[in-house]
Amino acid sequence: MPKISLEERIQASLRRTGAKVFLRKEFNRFGGYDQVGRALRGVIAKGILVKAGYGVYVKAKPSSLTGKPVPVIPLVEIGLLSLTKLGVNPELGDAAMEYIDGKTTQMPVITVLKVGNSRVSRRITFGSKSIRYEK
Repeated sequence: MPKISLEERIQASLRRTGAKVFLRKEFNRFGGYDQVGRALRGVIAKGILVKAGYGVYVKAKPSSLTGKPVPVIPLVEIGLLSLTKLGVNPELGDAAMEYIDGKTTQMPVITVLKVGNSRVSRRITFGSKSIRYEK
């Protein structure tokens, strides 16, 4: 019976789960730190995952324009889900909430999340877009 590689085990786990955002520590159950890192780089090279920041990985799909891997969910959702997994209680920023409530017609260009009194310095980015934080 052939052995299944660590990369294949991670891919199978990703297919089974409904989650879209993953932290690096969620993959620790598969093996050692360096070994998991190599396997994750292989999964990223195949276009199954994309890296959205330090220790933050997101399921990917091919872009309809370029064919390169892009996240399956928008950047704001990546930020909300990853910060929630890190123990922070994030909310949408003031400008986005005013737009959603209909108080303004100006659509916010920059993704801003409110993190309350939490000290967050983690950069969550994809491509040229990044998330900013406000108290």
